[in-house]
Amino acid sequence: MGDEALVWSVIEDLEASALPENEKALLRFVRKVNSHSPAITAADMEPLRAAGWSDEAIYYAITVCALFNFYNRWIDATGVHPMSDEGHRKRGKISARGGYAPK
Repeated sequence: MGDEALVWSVIEDLEASALPENEKALLRFVRKVNSHSPAITAADMEPLRAAGWSDEAIYYAITVCALFNFYNRWIDATGVHPMSDEGHRKRGKISARGGYAPK
């Protein structure tokens, strides 16, 4: 994203952040995927489609959320030490340039 202040504003208060409304809608949905996935229905997709998200993008958001939940639980359970804030910044820059996996 290139704007750490924007990222923190989204983390601290999504609704008050400067993120575009369509991205807020997606993050609201991801929050539900993260905390109330059994309650998700087809109706939850409609605001996303109205905001311009394709079924493929919605599927990808669900998948990324699920994978990060898996990774976080695996790391917690295996005792891997948390990465520092600076480590996250460096990794974020690398991911922003080239994605999550080297090509």
